[in-house]
Amino acid sequence: MTITSYQDLDVWKLSIDLTEECYRLAATFPRDEAFGLSSQIKRASVSIPANIAEGYGRDQTGYYIQFLRVALGSARELETHLIIVERVRLAPNTALVESGLKCDRIARMLRSLIRSLEAKT
Repeated sequence: MTITSYQDLDVWKLSIDLTEECYRLAATFPRDEAFGLSSQIKRASVSIPANIAEGYGRDQTGYYIQFLRVALGSARELETHLIIVERVRLAPNTALVESGLKCDRIARMLRSLIRSLEAKT
């Protein structure tokens, strides 16, 4: 398959799915979490596909790699937020397992993409 847009990237597609899941999850939190973990989870999840897209739109591979690294950091940040949600029992473990696994898969995919781009430069 030929990549003609960031929307063709599997890592971008998976991160969009994860963002959707995170918004649904955050909607189940108590109202007093609206500006706490709920906000942080939504912000970190949106940051992943947004940085993939922004980096893809840059002229230079170095900038693209930089934005992919930001996306990677956001994936690990989101993973941490989900661990905290589980530990303070804001959501059942079953609701978090799949999202946590997606975070890890996205992070591994981003690392692989970064390495591939670095090898070309």
